[in-house]
Amino acid sequence: MPLIQNNHVHFGENKIQEALSKWKNVKEKYPYLKLHMLGKLQSNKVKILLSLFDYLHSLDSYKLASKISEAQKGLNKKIKIFIQINFENEIQKAGINHNEVNSFFDACVNDLNLDIVGLMCLPPRLKKPSYYFDKLKNISNKLNLKELSMGMSNDYMEAAKSGSTYLRIGSNIFGSRA
Repeated sequence: MPLIQNNHVHFGENKIQEALSKWKNVKEKYPYLKLHMLGKLQSNKVKILLSLFDYLHSLDSYKLASKISEAQKGLNKKIKIFIQINFENEIQKAGINHNEVNSFFDACVNDLNLDIVGLMCLPPRLKKPSYYFDKLKNISNKLNLKELSMGMSNDYMEAAKSGSTYLRIGSNIFGSRA
């Protein structure tokens, strides 16, 4: 893998089963690599998540948060987690309503002892992304969170200008998915 040989450390995946087949042996060989789960996670896949990944960018429900919390206790491992925000309540996208972020964050940190490091959003397709990136940054600042997972291949420059600390630009690097 040329990227690993050139000291690239962070990699993302959207599908947990696909990641398992691609990364299990690679992570055993290169334990310093950091693997990020970017896509929607089903609660029945939490144990796979914890066995392979270091980050989750798509925490979108209390049910999932509870499952992660319980599984982490049993494995004595904590991953870094981003709460996904759905600003426009788009039914095709997951995420917490932006009006519920404060209470959800408090429950995740105080009740479930999760390591919430930041927030993530996917702006609506036909709207100006920078508006949503700036909103996410403002919420993040109020919660004292340092990390922002925002920006993909089509809007990463705007995300970077808005303070993104994690850009998800896979298709610009690896090409479109087949």
